[in-house]
Parts: sequence; structure tokens; C-alpha cells
Amino acid sequence: MSTSTRITALEAADESSWFKSSYSGDNHGISCVSVAALANNVAVRDSKQHNGPAFISPAAAWTAFIHEVRSGRWPA
Repeated sequence: MSTSTRITALEAADESSWFKSSYSGDNHGISCVSVAALANNVAVRDSKQHNGPAFISPAAAWTAFIHEVRSGRWPA
């Protein structure tokens, strides 16, 4: 049986570590994602919820996901 641990964005990384996606644009914060690079992982959160939950992914998996998105296999 697997267990999951809930982690807040601030537990994942301090506030200065986060950056907002350049694709968020000027949509008044409606669909914004922030990312923080950790030692061997990447943390992802909703930019509007700084204290909310963070999704933690292995860095290699995140890199593969970004590559797939950029390849056009995941239409915007």
C-alpha cells in the first residue's frame, strides 16, 4: 500500500525559490503556475495560493513532461 504526504508550498521551498511561468501572461492571475527547483525534485503550485499545496515531482520526470509539452503532443 502506498501512502502520500500532503505538503504545503512553503514547506517545499522558501518563497524566494518560486518563479511564475512565463506562459501565465497578463490574464490577471487566472491560470498561473509557479515552479521551484529543489535538489533532485521540482515543486509546482498554484501562483494564487502561496501557502497552498505543492506537487513534488522528480526533476527528470518534470523535464520529460516539459519536453512533451514543447513537442506539441499536449495542445494548449
